[in-house]
Amino acid sequence: MPTQTTEYDFIILGAGSAGCVMANRLSEDGKYSVLVLEAGPMDHKLLVHIPAGVYNVYKDPSINWNYFSEPEPDCDNRLIDLPRGKIIGGSSSINSMVYMRGHPLDYDRWAKQHNLPNWTYAQCLPYFKRCESSDRGADTWRGDCGPLGVTKGKLQNPLYDALIQAGQQSGQGTSEDLNGYKPQGIARFDSTTKNGFRCSAATAHLRPALKRPRVELKTHTLVRRILIDNDRATGIEFEHKGKIQQIRATQSVIVSCGAIKTPQLLMLSGIGDADYLRSMDIDLQHHLPGVGQNLQDHLSIDTGFACTQDITLHKLTQPHRKLMVGLEWLLTRKGIGASNVWEMGGLVFGNDEVDYPNLQYHFTPVYNQYEGRKLILFQGFQLNVDQLRPRSRGEIKLHSADPNDRPAAHFNYLSDPYDLKELKEGFDKMQEILHQPAFDAYRGRRLEPTPEVKSEKDIEAWIRTTASTDYHPCGTCRMGTDEDAVVDGQLRVHGLDGLHVIDASVMPDIVSGNLNAPVQMIAERAADYILDREQLPAQQVSFHFQK
Repeated sequence: MPTQTTEYDFIILGAGSAGCVMANRLSEDGKYSVLVLEAGPMDHKLLVHIPAGVYNVYKDPSINWNYFSEPEPDCDNRLIDLPRGKIIGGSSSINSMVYMRGHPLDYDRWAKQHNLPNWTYAQCLPYFKRCESSDRGADTWRGDCGPLGVTKGKLQNPLYDALIQAGQQSGQGTSEDLNGYKPQGIARFDSTTKNGFRCSAATAHLRPALKRPRVELKTHTLVRRILIDNDRATGIEFEHKGKIQQIRATQSVIVSCGAIKTPQLLMLSGIGDADYLRSMDIDLQHHLPGVGQNLQDHLSIDTGFACTQDITLHKLTQPHRKLMVGLEWLLTRKGIGASNVWEMGGLVFGNDEVDYPNLQYHFTPVYNQYEGRKLILFQGFQLNVDQLRPRSRGEIKLHSADPNDRPAAHFNYLSDPYDLKELKEGFDKMQEILHQPAFDAYRGRRLEPTPEVKSEKDIEAWIRTTASTDYHPCGTCRMGTDEDAVVDGQLRVHGLDGLHVIDASVMPDIVSGNLNAPVQMIAERAADYILDREQLPAQQVSFHFQK
C-alpha cells in the first residue's frame, strides 16, 4: 500500500525548462514550500556543460528518454527519433542551445485565433526580457539582468561569412538580431550559453532555487498519477527507490513534463477523453477530450556540400584535436568547445503567400551524419531547413496504463499536402542560397541529396524518406476557451482546481522558431498568474516587416 509522507504548497512535476523556472519564481519570496520531482539524474556529467559536448549527450540513454514516433504513414512508415531530456534541465540540458523566440506575429495569432487576448507579443515581450541576460546588452527588445545566459555566436569561419554574403546576394536578406527589430533574414544565432558554459534551465533557474530552505528536489522519481478529489488535484503518487508514495499539495500541482509526457500523465490520472480512457481501462476522473490532441512539430530536411577548401570542422573527431579543443575550453572557456557549432541560420520566406517567414535555416561549417550514437564528420558544410508553421496535426496516445511504458506519439507528418509543398520550397531556397557567388570558392559536389535527385518527383520521395524532426513537439494540452482546450489563459486545467499545466504542450499553435525560449517565457508569466501578481506592463514595439 502507498504510504503518505508529507505535504508541500506546490508540487512541480518535471525539472525541465518550465519546471525549473517555476521552482525559482514560486520560491523566491520564501513564502511557499516547493517540491520538484524529476525522473532523471542530476547534471553532473561534464559534457552536459560544454556547449560542443551536445553531440555526445544528445542521444545519451542515461539522460535521454530516447523516444521515437509511431510509424509515420506519409514518411515511408518510418519511426522518427524523438529525444527528450531525462535530467535536471530537461531538454535544455541536451539541446543545441539555439535561443529563438519565434516571430512577434505568432503570439498575436494566439491572441486573435484562440481567444487569448492576454498573449499578444506586447504582453509576452517583457517576460522574454525578464528571463534573459543577453551579452548584446539591454535595449527595446532584449534584457540583460535575467537568470538565463544568452550569448551571440562568436566562432569565426569563412563559411559563416559566405552565408551572410549569400543572404544579401540571393535577396533572402540579413539581420543583426532575429529576436529583435528584424526577425527575418540570415543572421548569427544566440545560444543559451554563458561564460563558455551551457546555460540550461537547471543552471539558470533551479540551482539558485535549491539554495533556499523551502525548496526540495527528488531525482530518479517516476510520477505515476495525479490524485484527484472532488474535482481538485490534491497531490501525486510517485515511485522512488522502489517505493510508491503519495504527497499532498495545498496550493497546486504543476505539470511540466513536456508535450509528450504531460498528456501521458494526465491520461494515466484519468484526465482526458472519457471513451478513450475507458478503452484503456483507466478510471475516469475528468472528461477533457483535448488532452493529447493538437500535436505539432517542426519537420526538417537538410542539404550538404563537400567543401573544396580545408576550412571545415571535420577534423574534430580526431583524438588529438578533441584533446586540444578540450584543453582550450578548460583553460579559457573559449574556442570550439564553447560553441554549439550551429551558430548561424535565418528566417526566410518560402513563398509569397505567407505573411511572415515560414522557413528557418540552421547552418554549420561541417557536414555530419550519425551512425547510431556515433557522429561522423566530413569536409563539407550543411544547411537544414524547418517548416515553421505546419498544418499537419497529430496526437499522443497510450500504449498501456503502465506509467513505465513509453507514450505513443503519432505526429502525422506531411498528412496535410501543404506541408510537403512548403518543404519542397524550402529545398529550393536552400539550393538558391548555397549556389550564390559567395559559395563559389568553397562549394564542391552535393552530398545530400545526391546529385541524381533532380526532378520534383525525386525530391518529394527524398523528403518522405529523409525528413526528420527538429525536436520541437508542442500543443498537446493547448490553451484556449473552446471545448477542446485543456488549459485557460492562466494555464489552469479546465474544470479542475489546483492543477496547472506549464510547458510546451500549452502552445495553441507552434511558434516560428526553437521552443526553449518561449517555454521559459510562458513559465515566467505563469508564475505571476499563480502567485496572483500583476502581470508586467505590455510593451508595444515596432519590428521590420517586409516580404
